[in-house]
Amino acid sequence: MSTTTACGPAQDSGYRAVLGSPHVARLLGGTLIGRLPTGMAPIAILLLVRAEHGPLALAGALGALYGLASALGQPLLGRLVDRHGQTQVLVPATIAASTAFLLLPCTGPARHPVLAALTVLAAGLATPPLEAGLRALWPHLLPDAGRQRTALSLDSSTQGLVFIAGPLLATGFAAGAGATTALVATTALGLLGTGLVVTARPSRAWTPNEFTEAVHWTGPLRVPGLRVLFAALIGTGVALGAVNVLALSAAERHHAGWLAGVMPAALSIGSMLGGLAYGRHAWPGAPAKHLVAASIGFAAGWLPLLPDPAPAVAVLGAVLPGTFLAPLLTAAFLTVDRLAPEGEATEAFAWLIACIGVGQAAGTALASLTTAPLLVAAVPLAGAAFALWLLHRFNDRLSA
Repeated sequence: MSTTTACGPAQDSGYRAVLGSPHVARLLGGTLIGRLPTGMAPIAILLLVRAEHGPLALAGALGALYGLASALGQPLLGRLVDRHGQTQVLVPATIAASTAFLLLPCTGPARHPVLAALTVLAAGLATPPLEAGLRALWPHLLPDAGRQRTALSLDSSTQGLVFIAGPLLATGFAAGAGATTALVATTALGLLGTGLVVTARPSRAWTPNEFTEAVHWTGPLRVPGLRVLFAALIGTGVALGAVNVLALSAAERHHAGWLAGVMPAALSIGSMLGGLAYGRHAWPGAPAKHLVAASIGFAAGWLPLLPDPAPAVAVLGAVLPGTFLAPLLTAAFLTVDRLAPEGEATEAFAWLIACIGVGQAAGTALASLTTAPLLVAAVPLAGAAFALWLLHRFNDRLSA
């Protein structure tokens, strides 16, 4: 468990003060750049398969496999970081993922789908846990509790850029120089971002805690409050995964192709705005209470999308749940920081990220099972409502 109480007078916790703190801008920027492959790879894989005249079903399956493998690999790599340090894990993981990306075009995915699937699986499982690693560093970079909360809000808000810029970069490189170039660019950005992180002094100096006793094989999952939180965030992930299908479905019904990209982007923009607003103030109450409040707004935000509104209204409607997303995630990270066992913070953050990723894959699959507009729109609402129910029902465990 991290220490979040600072000694001495309260420090300025504004965004300028936080970004001006040593190493913060570099580590935040490096993490964002290093995570761009998460947003680029699924599109680049899809474009590669289609460029070889492979079926759309294969392209979608490989993209989904990458996302699922990336989510599932995070807790294992996070545990390794907690045992051996950031440099010893991030460097080989990035090299392995980069090698897999570069080998993928050589497999001929359309002709050798099994070999391509194994390569994609390796790339996903080796995704470096940059996001979890950064959140484990915040207490060391910013001992003041107010600055930590601001940094987490900024961190959560800017993560949406990965899923806005990533697809745009992948399609841009593919359109200009081909799908293989898009994968090379994906590799280069991953190496650049990870390089910025692992060469920063705080990451190099971060060392795992000495354990006085053997850690249980379940790791952070042995903490009841964390189990509740992780299960709830699967529901949040379901909502996020379903929104892409919801946007595509609405785009086809309304003959507005632009809606498929703009609607998810609007959700991310709403998240950035909500997160920045949340981080500007010290809100009363414990993070567990903030979780419930943000979850209420996140669930209610999907209601205006149920009646299949016109495209312009749908874009505005997508901003609404997004406004509560970053505050929800920030409160979740603060809760993990408080409940994680000593020496297991990276793995705990990685489990949180993994559960959201698993929920996203499930949400995409569930929303794809029907073409009825009301049922498609009900999937993100159901996922968000499930998260709210769990967080409210077991809030005492989160506050323990």
